[in-house]
Amino acid sequence: MKRTKHKNINGWIVIDKPQGMGSTEVVNITRRLLDANKNGHTGTLDPFATGVLPIAFGEATKLIAYVTDGKKEYEFVLKFGFDTTTDDLEGEPVHTGGKIPTPDEILQILPDFIGRIEQTPPAYSAVKIGGERAYKLAREGKTFDIAKRKVEIYALDFLRQISEDSFQFKVCCSKGTYVRTLGKDIALKLQSFGHLTALRRTKCANFSISDTILLENLKNMVYEEGEQDFLMPSQTVLRDIAALAISAEDAFKLRLGQKLSATACGVLGRQDEVMAAFEKDCLTALVRVEGKAIVPIRVFNL
Repeated sequence: MKRTKHKNINGWIVIDKPQGMGSTEVVNITRRLLDANKNGHTGTLDPFATGVLPIAFGEATKLIAYVTDGKKEYEFVLKFGFDTTTDDLEGEPVHTGGKIPTPDEILQILPDFIGRIEQTPPAYSAVKIGGERAYKLAREGKTFDIAKRKVEIYALDFLRQISEDSFQFKVCCSKGTYVRTLGKDIALKLQSFGHLTALRRTKCANFSISDTILLENLKNMVYEEGEQDFLMPSQTVLRDIAALAISAEDAFKLRLGQKLSATACGVLGRQDEVMAAFEKDCLTALVRVEGKAIVPIRVFNL
């Protein structure tokens, strides 16, 4: 059968993901809404979680790693008294008991979780065990071990006490951090059991809540305004990377995979630095200075 031709759409849309919906489902919905040829997300956000979910379209998918590798921020609510099979409110209770800590007791142990720490990902996670997703094995009732991993916690703040047994926190962390596990480990450190009742991603690399669009609002905007009014440029994720202005002739060379002169472009002393090359306002390529040459790393057709 002849493949239906879709639109070549380039850029970013940041969705405020609703609870109960998977990241892949959001990708599929946005692709259909825009009739886009290609899109993808920047890392799975649990169905239980809400918040910042950047979706890359077209040439922006070449920049997904810059978002995936960036810092993440979350706000979460930890309920003490029992833990669950999934470490959140969707699982079944496992252990009950343990004390309900005071705010002062919580504040005393938080420094223990800042810096480079080890985590054991939850059984209900996307970690692969022998080629199978852990959550699939867990649902089948199989037993297995998950290797510990090191993650970075840059900041961890106690925000407020919500009720007698529930407390709200904010964390800034590296990729690969499981906030559900962090909550569970905080409870264990306080000689209790706990699970998350709310999890909201408030920042993902350069994207924050202020950049997000609700799915329902996106549907209305597509029908009423057209996609160009809410698409963020592909280069949005490159705010922290130096820009290199190049000529139309140099842009043509880079797109052919050819090198440029570092001397002629005035960047000879910036060895191994990655830059974003622009012809006027158009992103042409990501480049690296190697010796006396500027080498294209990734070329864009925008």
